[in-house]
Amino acid sequence: MDDDLVERITERVSDLRVRHLLGRVAAVRGPVLDVAGFGTGVRLGDPVSLPSLGDRRGEVIGLMPEMAVVLLEGGTDGVSLRTPVRLDPLVRFAPGTHWIGRVIDPDGRPLDGRPLMPGLGRRPRDQSPPPPHARRPMGARLATGLGVFDTFLPLVRGQRIGLFAGSGVGKSTLLGELARGVETDVTVIGLVGERGRELRHFVEQVLGPEGMARAVVICATSEAAPQVRRGCAPAAMAVAEHFRDEGKQVLLLVDSVTRFAEAHRELALARDESASLRGFPPSTASAIAGLCERAGPGTGEAGDITAVFTVLVAGSDMEEPVADMLRGVLDGHVVLDRTIAERGRFPAVDVLRSVSRSLPDAASPQENALLAEARRMLGLYDRSELMIQSGLYTPGSDERLDAAIACHGELDRFLARRSPRGPADSFAALRRALNHRTSAREESVSRSGSLPARG
Repeated sequence: MDDDLVERITERVSDLRVRHLLGRVAAVRGPVLDVAGFGTGVRLGDPVSLPSLGDRRGEVIGLMPEMAVVLLEGGTDGVSLRTPVRLDPLVRFAPGTHWIGRVIDPDGRPLDGRPLMPGLGRRPRDQSPPPPHARRPMGARLATGLGVFDTFLPLVRGQRIGLFAGSGVGKSTLLGELARGVETDVTVIGLVGERGRELRHFVEQVLGPEGMARAVVICATSEAAPQVRRGCAPAAMAVAEHFRDEGKQVLLLVDSVTRFAEAHRELALARDESASLRGFPPSTASAIAGLCERAGPGTGEAGDITAVFTVLVAGSDMEEPVADMLRGVLDGHVVLDRTIAERGRFPAVDVLRSVSRSLPDAASPQENALLAEARRMLGLYDRSELMIQSGLYTPGSDERLDAAIACHGELDRFLARRSPRGPADSFAALRRALNHRTSAREESVSRSGSLPARG
């Protein structure tokens, strides 16, 4: 038996308690319990359980004189006054290299049917971000395996981007492609409020063996209690921080910040915090900012956490509260459009509404000029698309629009391009797509015998 395993077993044994502090239910107020009898031995966030109800678990979410406020998992059905409540020791959340390839819950318990020991020490799930003055700048450009991200929306080491999408537009598939394609040492994936039947599909089909070989998946399914769902994203961040502190380059994918905010809202309302911002309490903004600021470049010899946070936007409403809060603290945002998805182009990225703040530094002057020209062609076509599709535009009326029409099909195909050979190959393909406007114009000239008239 290796020394590391012996030490982990020793720490596990040291967590065992022979004696437990007991309290009793003094009141049931909707979804929460008032528990008396803990005295000063209880703290916010402490886990509890109800032995008489099959060890149903809960968490201390509020404190009053002589009383602790407890939110139970699974609701308060079956609870009566004087029901005993046991104060349990804090869960040892201790990531380790042996967690790679595993699926766990926010407390570090395995969800894949195999036993799992905690690592050494203990890492809090909620902690402060690194000191801002000590952090490195964002690093080098990362190959992603996707043409649109290798060119228009580059991802660099330590960058934090948001992926804004409605349901059913290919968000999970895109996350899987990033997990498999981005150059990184470890990938940490937080699935917040995921549907139970989707977890296995995501692990086995979307990620596959290639993605799981370097990934840790932390999942809280949609039926889990709000404190469990709310703890999923911070738990994923804590795992990413563990590997970052070991000097590794980490890719963190959190799906989704919207469900994290909804779980935070449930907890806040249970604590009697007032609701505002379309039903979200004021503390939501600081909770989202505190989570996102923990990602990014590291300090000293530590690695970096490159993060992708997804946001569910109903009806593509980019001004809804969670989207607006998140957009203000990130280094870029990517918008997935349902209209693009419905015509069969994946990933359904709306380039004109998406921004990567790693540009222009992440590209050379020649590459930036190429991107500017491509965006101009896409913008020209987008502004005139209705007129073109309805047959109201006469070719030759506007030379620039003719060029945009000529290369639009190639540019659209490029945005769906897989790019296993990296950014240099993607930029070469983008250049060829833009050059298609020249060849199309020459073909038009050869057919007509003269240049089209200018508007």
